[in-house]
Amino acid sequence: MTYAKRNRTSAKDIGYALYLYFLGLSYRSTSKALSRFIRRSHVSVWKWVQHYKPERISFKRRKISKFIIDETQIKVGQDYFWIWVAIEPIDKVILGTYISLERNMLIAEEFLHSMINKYGKHPVSTDAGTWYPQACRFLKIKHRLHSSYEKSIIERTIQSIKDRTESFDDYFPCTKCKCKLQHIRNWFNLFVGCYNGGNP
Repeated sequence: MTYAKRNRTSAKDIGYALYLYFLGLSYRSTSKALSRFIRRSHVSVWKWVQHYKPERISFKRRKISKFIIDETQIKVGQDYFWIWVAIEPIDKVILGTYISLERNMLIAEEFLHSMINKYGKHPVSTDAGTWYPQACRFLKIKHRLHSSYEKSIIERTIQSIKDRTESFDDYFPCTKCKCKLQHIRNWFNLFVGCYNGGNP
């Protein structure tokens, strides 16, 4: 008796499929885009998304010395949004990202609070943005300005994000009515997993 050989999908192809899906493509559109390289059904794409949920892509350390935080503007369709990024200074991995329409103390506080919920309270290092000191005082965490080293590593991380988003014309194509940016959040979760996986 002969058995049909099962063609396994490489991690690289699965990663590319997830990348396309989290950009906003449907399961069928992702399957169609993949057909240029491999033939996989939209059901296969659905299974990959269920297995590799963005919530599973995270980074946890037993000990974090501080949060190094900065923000930058991105374009989504015709609108501009702020992407907030937190890293740690040892392995320089991304601890979290946050997307907002505005940039103010309340948003900074909300982002910092989400970091505290994940990793506990730690000192915060930022640029001279006036929204950070007030947010830190409210959350009762220490705040100080970036050292030259901290500034260089957070700017390098931000530039990596910008380089990646600029690869598709500086914005995320979106045709959804009243978009709630969930596919953008999913894309950034996937990006964080790939970025951190490339760090020692």
